[in-house]
Amino acid sequence: MSNPVLWDLDARGVATVTLNRPEVNNAYDAGLIHGVLAAMDELGKKPQLRVVVLKGNGRHFQAGADLKWINAVRPKSADENETVSRATFEAVQRLNCLPIPTVALVQGGCFGGGTGIVSACDVVIAADNALFSITEVRWGLTAAIIIPQLCDSIGVRQVRRYALTGERFGAEEARRIGLVHEVVPLAELETAGARMVDQLLANGPVALAETKALAMESSFGGMAVDDTAYARLVKMHAAKRQTKEASEGLASFAEKRAANWGKA
Repeated sequence: MSNPVLWDLDARGVATVTLNRPEVNNAYDAGLIHGVLAAMDELGKKPQLRVVVLKGNGRHFQAGADLKWINAVRPKSADENETVSRATFEAVQRLNCLPIPTVALVQGGCFGGGTGIVSACDVVIAADNALFSITEVRWGLTAAIIIPQLCDSIGVRQVRRYALTGERFGAEEARRIGLVHEVVPLAELETAGARMVDQLLANGPVALAETKALAMESSFGGMAVDDTAYARLVKMHAAKRQTKEASEGLASFAEKRAANWGKA
């Protein structure tokens, strides 16, 4: 079985972290979550680290949660469900608070938790074929643990639209609302990423870390959200997964039909 998360570090101190479940569009499960955490652990030991580039193998960047995995988690105890949600939150939040500049390169689908991942990155460059959606409500779930990062990137007003509708929107709309910074042709995505990395490497590493820390002090996902608040979001995220509404939503996905919310 291939490693769900790959990483390497070049001589310049540029790390490339690659989500590597292309057979399921890089949908996250326990293996991918813990792979991201392990990569953060290992990279955190590298004093030469200057920039982290985040990518997804295959046609799509990240398709949110693996709903088959979610269905397997749901029947477990409340504590086990909270443990899963806490690990998911930690993976996104550690990326969010990394004192090193992060650059996400997005192609194809970026759904659900994928939107939280890119919201946690400092610079996001999308290919012109990128497609986004905060999908959780479609399956009777909530995006609780990524709402703070989404509010930082696109603002409360846009979250109130796109997290409530679950609608899909393209790369240019994502740029307009602030989810991505730049849109380029798919063939130029790697080149655009390399250009951004060069721009970041030209700057003082201590100054970069200090500037990011100061910005985070004013963010929903930084100073404004304390541990108690995040614990509440984790509990909400986990508990929602075990409701009748989530059961119907996930069944509708598996059966490729519209959800019957009257049954929930």
